[in-house]
Amino acid sequence: MTSPSFAMFFLRRDGEPAVGVRVGLTTPRAAGNSVVRNRLKRRMREALRLTLPAFHQPVDYVFHPRRPVADIAFPQLCAEVERILRRAEAATR
Repeated sequence: MTSPSFAMFFLRRDGEPAVGVRVGLTTPRAAGNSVVRNRLKRRMREALRLTLPAFHQPVDYVFHPRRPVADIAFPQLCAEVERILRRAEAATR
């Protein structure tokens, strides 16, 4: 699934003990130098920290942020993360 700020991949864990949500982050070198890439990861981690407690299904998520994550307002980023997580949750049912 994609949004203007990032791409997200997910996989439901069937057959494994239901531990809950697991999340990974990747950042491409094309996004910028290490300072920019680390800022992308920090913003994504915080948005996920605030959003993920509402999701309990045993699903693995991988987020691939794009350069706009560094520039958009943080509440807008959190709203995008929540919207795409809800779409993924609906798709895994």
